[in-house]
Amino acid sequence: MRLTVNALLRPWHRMLGLSRQSPPSWYRDRLREELRERRAAETPWQKLSETSDVFFSISRARYDGFPIRKLPPFVVSRYLLLYAYMLAKYTLRWKFYRTAGILCNIHYYDIVREVVNPSKDHKLDEVASRYQMDPVEFKRVGRQLRRAWPLLL
Repeated sequence: MRLTVNALLRPWHRMLGLSRQSPPSWYRDRLREELRERRAAETPWQKLSETSDVFFSISRARYDGFPIRKLPPFVVSRYLLLYAYMLAKYTLRWKFYRTAGILCNIHYYDIVREVVNPSKDHKLDEVASRYQMDPVEFKRVGRQLRRAWPLLL
């Protein structure tokens, strides 16, 4: 069943179109950070969210050519909710940034490919800087979108 998960995740990662990171240690560092956050999670909701971040880190690294770990074998009863949550969470974040780009009248909104958590203003500033957008306008639009956008945590 592992092929089924990889068959699903490969086109999804292709759609997200995230930039490959450098140096390769970036992937290992992100995974360590996500594992720390997972261990600190207390509520079932936090654990689900943080575990989805761990799975995302592993699958993104593998997709980008840096297989830092293997995902556990897919067992529907154990991982269906986790994968559904992960796909929804990161797809909605990706769409959040593209929508923000459209609302800011950016003609090249389709190159905006981000999945960082937009719930903090400094993340909006970082994204605006990466894509040479007006940070004040992008932050204003981002704040408005956050009110109605689900699963941003």
